[in-house]
Amino acid sequence: METRKIQDELKGNSYPGRGIVVGLSPDGKHAVTAYFIMGRSENSRNRVFVEDGEGIKTQAYDPAKLEDPSLIIYAPVRVIGSKTIVTNGDQTDTVYAGYQDGLTFEQSLRSRRFEPDEPNRTPRISAVLQVENGEYGYALSILKSSPLDHSACDRFTYSYESPVKGYGHFIHTYVTDGNPLPSFEGEPVPVEISDDIEEFTRTIWESLNEDNKVSLFVRYIDVATGEYETKIVNKHE
Repeated sequence: METRKIQDELKGNSYPGRGIVVGLSPDGKHAVTAYFIMGRSENSRNRVFVEDGEGIKTQAYDPAKLEDPSLIIYAPVRVIGSKTIVTNGDQTDTVYAGYQDGLTFEQSLRSRRFEPDEPNRTPRISAVLQVENGEYGYALSILKSSPLDHSACDRFTYSYESPVKGYGHFIHTYVTDGNPLPSFEGEPVPVEISDDIEEFTRTIWESLNEDNKVSLFVRYIDVATGEYETKIVNKHE
């Protein structure tokens, strides 16, 4: 599969939904991740990302307009030791607790399924980045409704033990807009990564559909030291 530019994957697609990018900067110095959310309903659009310790959480921009917190209020990013967990739902907490209990990323997610939001059956997408002693690797997961039996859950985990400088992988929840929303298909898409966190953040944010984009999180982690820089962009500021 040929590598692509993240802007080419996003421009022209009005609704990829929620997306995760993980990779390595061109200079090899930074583990890179990004997570964005989009929304079609007023309830989904009424959100912002805020920092929460070493991670982030979603919260209502206008609490008075919050209709249903389930599936939209959660912690997309949490850090445990050398691992950074990024997901599109409360399975972030499942993976975090699993690590505390000695489980692997994949084992923890065995207890979860796609979201109970008929008829969309939104996939649960998750990632973990491990930066330790100058070494870096990452994994991505998708839990989705089976096309053969919508009640069955298909589970896919993709591990990348030797990230390539300047490249990463992109996974998102929906192919595009629709009713019901069509789930992501195929393997994570290889995409180019920038050395500059400001440039990478701007490229993703400006490429998302103006009407549907809600929030974006980007983090660059120094592979040598574990120190990180974070950027958060919210449509509602």
